[in-house]
Amino acid sequence: MIIVGSGHAGLSVAAELSRSGLQPQRDFAVIDSNPDGQRSWAFRWSSMELLTEAGRSTVAGQHLTGDPYRRPSPREIEQHLLDVESSLGVTTMWGIRATGVERLGDGSTLLLSTNEGPVQTRNVVCATGAAARPRTPGWAVGAAVPGIMVHSADYHGPGQIPRGDVLVVGAGHSGQQIARELSSTHRVTLSSRPTYASAGRPIRRLVGRRRTDARGAAALSLDPEWAQLGIDVVSAAVAADGAHIVFDDGRRIAPQSIIFATGYRPADGWLPRRVLDATSGRGKRGTTGVPGLFVVGMPTYGSRDADTFAGARRDAISIARHIMKRP
Repeated sequence: MIIVGSGHAGLSVAAELSRSGLQPQRDFAVIDSNPDGQRSWAFRWSSMELLTEAGRSTVAGQHLTGDPYRRPSPREIEQHLLDVESSLGVTTMWGIRATGVERLGDGSTLLLSTNEGPVQTRNVVCATGAAARPRTPGWAVGAAVPGIMVHSADYHGPGQIPRGDVLVVGAGHSGQQIARELSSTHRVTLSSRPTYASAGRPIRRLVGRRRTDARGAAALSLDPEWAQLGIDVVSAAVAADGAHIVFDDGRRIAPQSIIFATGYRPADGWLPRRVLDATSGRGKRGTTGVPGLFVVGMPTYGSRDADTFAGARRDAISIARHIMKRP
């Protein structure tokens, strides 16, 4: 049995398999594509704070120490996962990337293809992450700014950004954090989505068990914090005309640099086409149409909050039960 991905979702499955009596390295292995033994948390900017409170950042039943209401940093999460990995006795095989998986005939064996060669196994768990590949808007290819254009995944702090006006595209949790941080050293414009908030009804989305505003420019501009910080809140950026960025209300600006806080895509491209093309897997708790192939940590294939710490654990429990019951 092979778990592909050694983040919180993959380690959650490893924990549940261990509780079922299986032993790491003997009964199951954990592989990860990162070549240097560091998870993505190690590369986030140092002042970043998670949206999830520390008290909700439990992995494999292990809690972060300290104030449960604080927002932990990426470095804390990275160390937390190292501690969890060690306590489970898991030795992750780093630098091994899954490139495909298929069922061999009509039997119970899967063929997992990797950059190190193929391997046969009865069960494969995809835990490669719902937020693994930076996503940028299509119009970004037409932008030509004199400074830099960088995704929030590669943002390290104000010192990285050249002097001059900065456009932060995306007013989610990361975009707002970055805009606040840069406001002390740069003139910042924050571009949000064109929601229906102007009608007094901001769009809402689920994050774990809490409801938070995914507010558009109209709603954000009503918040006095932005004016106090000197941040100009504008509507959605929809096009680029060389050095000029065009917004959906017709406004145009020419920023020195652009930071895209526009989210991520899942790292599920190595899964079979029949799995990728299947309808929503919500309610299936990580099972797929391929016997022995499971997905954890991705809402498309599991519960709505599968990408949260708590949601991944619930799906991991279900996946472990399915694995133990397989004939």
